[in-house]
Amino acid sequence: MSAEPARQEYNITAYTENQVGLLNRIAIIFSRRKINIESLNTSPSEIEGIHRFNIVIVETQDVVEKLAKQIEKQVEVLKVYYNPNDEVIWQEMALYKVPTDVIAEKALVERLLRENGARAVVIRKDYTVFETTGHREETDSLIRALQPYGLIEFVRSARIAIIKASEGFHHKLKDFERREPGEDVAENEFLNNRDAVFTM
Repeated sequence: MSAEPARQEYNITAYTENQVGLLNRIAIIFSRRKINIESLNTSPSEIEGIHRFNIVIVETQDVVEKLAKQIEKQVEVLKVYYNPNDEVIWQEMALYKVPTDVIAEKALVERLLRENGARAVVIRKDYTVFETTGHREETDSLIRALQPYGLIEFVRSARIAIIKASEGFHHKLKDFERREPGEDVAENEFLNNRDAVFTM
């Protein structure tokens, strides 16, 4: 009996035009297949006017490949890539709000920051906000460190990722334009004779 293909985290990167309703249509592709999106980020890309989606799911390669093809069929989607975690450089950012009076001791704050690679972004009388960036386990470690001090609020961003082996999508666009140059604009043969053409 053969073993089932392994499920792992995949990063799906889609380069798209910025159109209303596209996010909803992409989300439907996942919900129809009952696939949970672990993280979703959309942002401008390195090309003006082109947006970049980064979607994280836990699935088999076969399923991810089919999803990528399905997403690429959307009119506004230019190109879709998919990569496991070891093929991308990725980060998440997290913010943590804690009561200032509990962590007022300077040595304690410095130790927390140093041990977790964090920095204080806001210090007020009633609360302090820390920020850290890293992988999920790194941002989670500061949650555990701050729990004893009355963690008031926590939020983590969606993942951002860059493909290690990619030269950037603009190279793909240039290659495409070289292979399929746009047609030259044809002169309208009737333009100079329009009075004769449009005379009843």
